[in-house]
Amino acid sequence: MKLPVKMNVVSEFKTFLLKQNALALAIGVVIGAAVGKVVSAIVDDIIMPIVGSIMPSGAEWRNAQISLVGSNAIKYGDLVGRLIDFVIIAFVVFFITKMFIKEAPAPPTKNCPQCQETIPAAATRCRACTQPV
Repeated sequence: MKLPVKMNVVSEFKTFLLKQNALALAIGVVIGAAVGKVVSAIVDDIIMPIVGSIMPSGAEWRNAQISLVGSNAIKYGDLVGRLIDFVIIAFVVFFITKMFIKEAPAPPTKNCPQCQETIPAAATRCRACTQPV
């Protein structure tokens, strides 16, 4: 008797995964993590050495800080480095998204001759003034 119950639970779980797109979300998370590692490697190994050679303090610009009282310091170099990392990663994610997701073209529209409201081209009445078009 317990075998059909187990099979039913497995079947329900499979249906849940497919219906709720949980499997697609899990795949997206795994691929996103892998892309994040690749982008981080590009930033750390290619872009940041170039930025480090341009900066006046050389490769140690991420350690730049303003010393305060005692051992306290404002570590602005690390903040600037993290901001540069963020901008580069955001640009790469934006570029990849634009490459794979194409926007649908806007549906054709026309203007109502009575009130100049923009309406779909297939409309027979204006939604604003209810005049036939």
